[in-house]
Amino acid sequence: MAQINPHINFNGNAEEAFHFYKSVFGGEFSKIIRFKDIAGPEFPVSEKEAQKILHIALPIGASSLMANDVPESMGRTNENEHRSKIAVHAASSEEAITLFNGLSAGGEIEMPIAEGPGGSYFAMFRDKYGIEWMIDFEPK
Repeated sequence: MAQINPHINFNGNAEEAFHFYKSVFGGEFSKIIRFKDIAGPEFPVSEKEAQKILHIALPIGASSLMANDVPESMGRTNENEHRSKIAVHAASSEEAITLFNGLSAGGEIEMPIAEGPGGSYFAMFRDKYGIEWMIDFEPK
């Protein structure tokens, strides 16, 4: 079966954001590549861009959340217009609440986590980095 791995663009704060996500989800980064790691005569990298993230991955379950910093030479990414949400399906109501509380800290809550019919839970929000999330739990 295919696997989906959400990928996010940042304006120079991908590493900071991913340490925040790691604090919520746990685990370890499976990959971190900085622009300096691929620098060479055919791909010069400025000192200002050298420490920025070319690729970072945080495994979460069977998938990974991935990201990069957009080099300044390519312009800024509009952090409030991602036009997509990362949907997280929690394994329990407790996990849904924990993820909501962690990821929404310092962000803007569109729909707070609440219990729905049959013990389901759902929330929508934008985290402090401008990334939009949906958290849900649906009991079996």
